[in-house]
Amino acid sequence: MRRRTKMTIEPKYILATLSLLCLVIIIISFRYPEKFSPINEGVGKVVTPMQKGINSFGTWLYGKKEVFNSVQKLTAENNKLKEQLDTITYENKILQQEKYELQDLRKLFELDEKYASYPKVAARVISRDSNNWYNQFTIDKGTDEGIAVNMNVIADGGLVGIVTKTGDSWAIVRTIIDDKTNVTGMSLKTSDVCNVKGNLELIDSGMIDIELVDKDAAIKEGDEIVTSSTSDRYLQGILIGYVNNLEVDSSNMTKSGYLTPAVSFDSLDTVLVITELKKELPAEAVTY
Repeated sequence: MRRRTKMTIEPKYILATLSLLCLVIIIISFRYPEKFSPINEGVGKVVTPMQKGINSFGTWLYGKKEVFNSVQKLTAENNKLKEQLDTITYENKILQQEKYELQDLRKLFELDEKYASYPKVAARVISRDSNNWYNQFTIDKGTDEGIAVNMNVIADGGLVGIVTKTGDSWAIVRTIIDDKTNVTGMSLKTSDVCNVKGNLELIDSGMIDIELVDKDAAIKEGDEIVTSSTSDRYLQGILIGYVNNLEVDSSNMTKSGYLTPAVSFDSLDTVLVITELKKELPAEAVTY
């Protein structure tokens, strides 16, 4: 059987026919307007609301575009203001840091003047033990700057501790609040000798131990205790702290009590290392 062939009309012919039809309708409507008035009215009733709706939608869409543009503009301005605020905050922190560093330098200068007879090197604390107190810490100066083991370290007007280990550009300092530390001290007023012992259990109350004070010593509460000339490693005359309390021991031969350190050991930042070692004493003359 022979298949029927489907007739297809090309789109260009359809478009041409519709265009011609529209042109004919337009010519007739102009030629006979009274005949097409009902149609025009009907079309107007349909098209006009659609046109209004399209106009309203266009207006709404334009408004949304303006709002979107405003939001983008405000977001950009807000980001710019945040960047400016971050810059100002950073600069303010730098200024505050410089202010604190200047204060530290002034304290070191005053301390340097107080112990002018000793040669010193300034150093910054770069790390410490994992606790709240500086019973042992590391500084950023070492053998390259002449730092050696057993050199005394001072800050805040008083004794911090002693260098126990050194490297080319670092050194470890053990402070007087550490349990392993013993410092031979004496009363600045009466020259009575005592022993100052570190005690980390007491440091939360801001004190360390003072012991082996002669029962008849005239040391009183508030007296300044400094390093003694009989100390084996600590240079003479460095302020250790202030007597807080003294009581006669059970042996009835000595007194002991508490000492408030001259240095604040919860906020050390910069220190001075005295680059002069205590002259070695004969073994029989060493007092621990």
